[in-house]
Amino acid sequence: MAYNPSLPSVPPWLNKGDNAWQMTASTLVALQSMPGLVILYGSIVKKKWAVNSAFMALYAFAAVLICWVLLCYRMAFGDELLPFWGKGAPALGQKFLIAQAKVPESTHRHANGTVETEMNEPLYPMASLVYFQFTFAAITMILLAGSVLGRMNIRAWMAFVPLWLIFSYTVGAFSLWGGGFLYHWGVIDYSGGYVIHLSSGVAGFTAAYWVGPRMKGDRERFPPNNVLLMLAGAGLLWMGWSGFNGGAPYSANLDASIAILNTNICAATSLLVWTSLDVVYFNKPSVIGAVQGMMTGLVCITPGAGVVQSWAAIVMGILSGSIPWFTMMILHKKSALLQKVDDTLGVFHTHAVAGLLGGLLTGLLAEPALCRLILPVKDSRGAFYGGEEGFNQLMIGDDAVHGEEAYALWGDGEKYDATKHGWHASSYSEETTPNNYVINGATGVTIQL
Repeated sequence: MAYNPSLPSVPPWLNKGDNAWQMTASTLVALQSMPGLVILYGSIVKKKWAVNSAFMALYAFAAVLICWVLLCYRMAFGDELLPFWGKGAPALGQKFLIAQAKVPESTHRHANGTVETEMNEPLYPMASLVYFQFTFAAITMILLAGSVLGRMNIRAWMAFVPLWLIFSYTVGAFSLWGGGFLYHWGVIDYSGGYVIHLSSGVAGFTAAYWVGPRMKGDRERFPPNNVLLMLAGAGLLWMGWSGFNGGAPYSANLDASIAILNTNICAATSLLVWTSLDVVYFNKPSVIGAVQGMMTGLVCITPGAGVVQSWAAIVMGILSGSIPWFTMMILHKKSALLQKVDDTLGVFHTHAVAGLLGGLLTGLLAEPALCRLILPVKDSRGAFYGGEEGFNQLMIGDDAVHGEEAYALWGDGEKYDATKHGWHASSYSEETTPNNYVINGATGVTIQL
């Protein structure tokens, strides 16, 4: 039988469906980097930089994996060392890797210390989780590389990769996903809007500043050497994003299905909007522009893919196809700071701007029922959906908002108490309100003359 334990290879806690999906999602995300971004980077640059650009992506993929299992996985998802950092240790022993997966610092508690959400323990072995999270770390590093293509010294890149992974990526991953302080504050980052895209965009922009610009001729004219291969790489990136966002719940569950649909809706919408703006503003569509629009849509939906409704994914696609377009095509040319920094592929716009935009929109549009499917803070919701506290304030008024009332009608300084003063007090207490205090159908103040 499919789900019967078969010791020792199939322990009782192992869900074969979840494990199969997690390994599939991991492979899809890995294909985004290798060969997806290897092909994309090798073809989107000038011919003279094709090999160097492709090799930067290839090297990063391999180097991140070794650093990840030697030290970084447990810095990002292990036991707490600091509120923003885990205790680094190898993730190589068989005892560790074949045990049930868990994120040890993910138990979320109420303010009084009682448990609100139990520790996150997916129904597959730790090996599956280690590899899945590696693919996220690898693609973050490769996305960052897009800012410094066309002039980066390969030896400097080889030294930079492990240092940035250890001292930057692990901090964001632990803080938001591994049970760090932002995780317990309830910050919503479904699948990497902040951890991956905002961080790679800002880090890439910073690296581009310090590395310096390309040669003047390359900055002025930097056409792709193979447009069709560029589209092939972009296609792998788009299709792989189903594993990117679909694997984030750590289970083949309802949220994974919603996330995959929303991911593709937002990407398609953003691509169409970006292309339309190119036609309106430049009088012709651009293939590179379409790829950029696809990318911003994928990035924007990432922080909220599993917690927003599909109509919201269209809204996010419209905004991700227009706002980053404006910052890249209009604002960039007018800003002295942006002109000074040579961000080769515009990673700041496609990832930092789009990632931040997605995070902010998630904060507005996150749907409460979907949030309850995955988030540790169970009353999480977007600002547009209000909340129980807001509802109560609307019902009560001044006392709820300010802790005081204009007139103390129930006694000198006494606050309104529904269990004593309300006409509907019986709904709060077993005692029945005397008839002489009740006016049938009234919900205001009843005064005994």
